[in-house]
Amino acid sequence: MTYATSDTRKSIMQIINTILPMLLLWVAAYWIIPYTVLGAIGLSILAAGFVVRTFIIFHDCTHGSFFKNKRANNIVGFLTGVLTFFSYEKWKREHMIHHATSSNLDKRGIGDIWVMTVDEYINASKWKRFYYRIYRNPFVMFGLGPLYLVLVSNRFNRKDARKKERLNTYLSNIIIVAIISGVILLTNIQSFLIIHGTTMFVAGSLGIWLFFIQHTFEDSYFENESEWDYVKAAVEGSSYYKLPFILQWMTGSIGFHHVHHLAPRIPNYKLEEAHEQTPPLQRATTITLKTSLQSLRYKLYDAPRKHFVAFEDVKRLKTTYDYKIKSSLKSMKKSINPANKV
Repeated sequence: MTYATSDTRKSIMQIINTILPMLLLWVAAYWIIPYTVLGAIGLSILAAGFVVRTFIIFHDCTHGSFFKNKRANNIVGFLTGVLTFFSYEKWKREHMIHHATSSNLDKRGIGDIWVMTVDEYINASKWKRFYYRIYRNPFVMFGLGPLYLVLVSNRFNRKDARKKERLNTYLSNIIIVAIISGVILLTNIQSFLIIHGTTMFVAGSLGIWLFFIQHTFEDSYFENESEWDYVKAAVEGSSYYKLPFILQWMTGSIGFHHVHHLAPRIPNYKLEEAHEQTPPLQRATTITLKTSLQSLRYKLYDAPRKHFVAFEDVKRLKTTYDYKIKSSLKSMKKSINPANKV
């Protein structure tokens, strides 16, 4: 694809118009906080937008799309990861898995948001259903989610992580702790919690929302491994999130998510052009700010009918022929499985 080439000048300009304003907003927030806490919080919220944009640079570097040079991608990716509290090698590996398995019902669990099918939910234990309901609650996903992401998920490696990934995460953590310690010594812990806490919380919530909305819409594509198709997963399993210009700019055009999933080597500043110049891509599901709110009710994937449903729909679906048969078959298999016998 002709768009899958980086432009060094545009990449450098994006670093300048993204990271510099973010740092200046933080400096200004720390400068004015002794005089106006609300003013400092306002600047911190504005800085959160630039943190999201910085994350998109980090994201492009993990795909090797921001610069032509691999070393440049790794260096800038690592540094922007530190600024956004992400570990470069860890997230890079998990995100590659996400791209390779997105919308594949048989390969869920790494780099994605937890999605249960209706059948799985019906046959799950009460505890698992309760846990899933808590997980999918908007206040938990977008409220506690950013805290878990920054304090837990991004700080620890998976058990199967290789040495390079582990060392990269350790180094990221050390530098992040050093930066935090320096900021607290120069100011105070209260100011740090108010300013950086606000920024990272808002940015984290926005990031999770973007990731959620780009794969959670009513007719999103999901298939089992035997039927899964990469192109369909990209174009039909990812949405085009149509945002106002300023929000599109702040989010690094990641709303053209279908384009990105189809060709991850396209840098963020060429995604819109690729969408506009490729008519088949314009058939992707379009979501706006208003219609995106509807996705909050979508909790489970109804695999036989190939669309998302709400928890409220489960009672009705349990009475249908499909799910009664499936549930009965699963119960029979469990009853004849030797492993279940004492």
